[in-house]
Order: sequence, then C-alpha cells, then structure tokens
Amino acid sequence: MSDEPAGLVRPDRRRPEPLWHQAEMALRDLIDQGEWAPGLQIPNEDRLCEMLGISRITLRHALRNLEEAGMLRREHGRGTFVRSATMVAGVRGLTSFTDEMQTLAVSPGTRLLHAQMIAATREIAEALEIAEGDSVVQLRRLRLGNGQPIGIQTTHLPAARAPGLFEAASDVTSLYRWLKDNAGIVPVKAKEVYRVGAVAAGDAADLELPEGTPAFEVERITFDQRSPFEFAVSTMRADRYEIRSTLYV
Repeated sequence: MSDEPAGLVRPDRRRPEPLWHQAEMALRDLIDQGEWAPGLQIPNEDRLCEMLGISRITLRHALRNLEEAGMLRREHGRGTFVRSATMVAGVRGLTSFTDEMQTLAVSPGTRLLHAQMIAATREIAEALEIAEGDSVVQLRRLRLGNGQPIGIQTTHLPAARAPGLFEAASDVTSLYRWLKDNAGIVPVKAKEVYRVGAVAAGDAADLELPEGTPAFEVERITFDQRSPFEFAVSTMRADRYEIRSTLYV
C-alpha cells in the first residue's frame, strides 16, 4: 500500500517480546526517524492493524503507551496525531480514594448511588481492552470528605474479573481493598486525564452545587499486572479537590 512507511518493521510472532511491545517500538521508530513528522495524522486503527499484522486490542495497547509517553495525541472525532511537544506533570501515588483522603487527614466516605450490570459500550470496551458487549459492573458513587460531597465517580469493571462485586456493592467502602481481598487484583499503574468541565443537571443535587458550576472531569484507567481492570469517570468539585504536582529540572 502507498501509505505504508518504508521503515516499518512488522511484529514477528516468533520473537519472545510481546506483540504489543513490538508494535509500540515499530511505531516509535517511525516517529524517532522522522518518517512520521510532528503534526501528522497517522493511519486509522483498521489500517494500522493491517500494516502491522496485529489485532485491534494489541494495537490499542501500543497506541496507549505512545500517548502516555507524549509521542501521540488522540483527538475525538478527528483521529490520532504525532505530537510536536510534550509536557509531563509531576508523579502522584496510585492509591484508592479512601487511602488518598486518609493521607490528607480527611475522613473519607462513600455513598453508593447505584450499581448495575451493563453491556460494555465501545468506549468502555476500548478502555478495558475487552469485547464490546461484554458484561461490566458499573458503580456510581458519591465520594465524601469529612461528610461533604467532593465528587461523583462512575466506575466500570469487567464482571468476569470481579465475580461477586455487583452483589457486594452496597457493602464496599474501599474498592481496591475489596478487589485485592476477593479477586486478587492489585493495581500497579493508572493513567488519568483531567479536563475542565461543568456540573451536569443529574449531579447537581448530590454535589450540592448549581448546574453548570465549573468542575474537574477526570478519566482514569487502572491496570494490574494482567490488564486494565477499571475505567472510571469522575466529576470533582473544583472548590474541594486540588491537583498538586512536583516538578523537577
């Protein structure tokens, strides 16, 4: 095909490295060597899978790592582009909301708003690296600090990886502790995206704020040693939740 870069090295299943790692290195080389210039829109997922000879799930693993490294940026509705600049914020510890609040000497609290089993939408499936339509446990929770509302978090977990969670949802105070004790899941890393947003009409009463009040919109994908196990979308009160970073020269 005419759009296939001359320097592309296709993953080889006979090599010991995972296919996603080989694909990540192949794409990284195209950027490092200048075959994909800053600002260039890269081929879509179908074409990349064809070029590399890999599955969509394998490709998304590679693309996500390159986005995290600041080499690619995804624009909803437009596609994926080679980044021209990179900014890396300070590192935060990977903890549950409960542990984070306790570290800040704030009494944590959680109120379950609803729990349900749903079929994974395309967005959820991509985040969790599962098939669209797979069963997912959805927990919608009001997060509290010293009894005051801080945010509303909607969390999605593959039902197959957390058996019994849906039934126990009303008794779960710290999700990560429950997952460790009951499903053997221990988080090792998470990727977060923060955006400026506004309090939606359906969240206003629980957050005790007028509809449209500025807020943080946070997306988080959490991984254990095996794969992503949590996709969470949160609306956090900007007057009660801060983002602090430590920057180094």
